Amino acid sequence: MKRSILDAKDLSKTFSNESVQQHVLKNLDLSIYEGDFTVIMGNSGSGKSTLLYALSGMDRPTLGTVTYHVDGKDEEISKYSNDKLAMFRRMHSGFVFQQNYLNDSMSALDNVMISGLLKNKDRKALAKRSRELLEKVEISEMDCRKFPKQMSGGQQQRVAVVRGVINEPEILFADEPTGALNSQNTENVLDILSDLNSEGQSIVMVTHTIKAAERGNRVIYLSDGVIRDDIDLGEYAGDYKDETNPRREEALARHRKLKDFLQVQGW
Repeated sequence: MKRSILDAKDLSKTFSNESVQQHVLKNLDLSIYEGDFTVIMGNSGSGKSTLLYALSGMDRPTLGTVTYHVDGKDEEISKYSNDKLAMFRRMHSGFVFQQNYLNDSMSALDNVMISGLLKNKDRKALAKRSRELLEKVEISEMDCRKFPKQMSGGQQQRVAVVRGVINEPEILFADEPTGALNSQNTENVLDILSDLNSEGQSIVMVTHTIKAAERGNRVIYLSDGVIRDDIDLGEYAGDYKDETNPRREEALARHRKLKDFLQVQGW
């Protein structure tokens, strides 16, 4: 039986603009399970990114609770002060944005290490782990020394993914992490996320594409601030279009299952 590492209860988020109130999330309940690659989909304005930010602690819900189950404790982060919440995020969650938000005045390696130093003060050990992770996503030792503007968009986003996992977070959150990339770089970043998940990393990702959603084993469909339905796709089986994929039939079945699910939702 899967273990819940995050529970959201009666989650609501309202934005007010003068006399107008916009209810973006509406009494939403959701559990995120250890080891899952959970994908959140929905039409524009459905509340996908708002939900992601509330779950990650990047923003606060208007009502409801967000509780993590980490280190044998229940951490209700929705009640934390700003300082305590920031510290909790450093220790337990990572985030990959659509835009990479790397510091242009730092090298790729330093961009990763500055995040790692918030948790690990051993610079030598941190530098070793940072280089290993960057090499794993095909950022060479030479590229490690480059500044973001000297790198391609795909390289920058791969560095951003490493920055997101350098502190070994319980959950890695990703908000349309391939939205600004071309098709090849999109594939590379999705491969990295799939590899991380296969190694046990729990991931919650917002996307608007079937191609990205197929990487998840669970897909949640959000509409008008509520969860309409979710589906279990099982383990990622590779690209159904790849004729050399030994699991191609399984991959094709997953693709059709997801496509049928989304059509029922009116996507």
